[in-house]
Amino acid sequence: MSDEKRSRAARERARKRRDWPVRVFRLGMEPGDDLSASTTVDERLAMMWPLAVEAWALSGRTLPVYARKNIPGRLIEMYRQNDVPPDDSASS
Repeated sequence: MSDEKRSRAARERARKRRDWPVRVFRLGMEPGDDLSASTTVDERLAMMWPLAVEAWALSGRTLPVYARKNIPGRLIEMYRQNDVPPDDSASS
């Protein structure tokens, strides 16, 4: 590749980078990972779904398909900061 083509390609890459959404923070002053204040539940699910599909693909296993009533899961009840946490000893 000639110097002129390399230079043109570098300028084109730089032009495309100008539109990247970038925020700069001082070291140690970065925002937390909690997106609940700035995104909806639907947006957060949309963000994680491609990651889940890729994880299943990387595991070499097929993505399971079953009725919602048969989905394995566990209900974890949330409590407020001033509430007494539920007693898990009864389930042990």
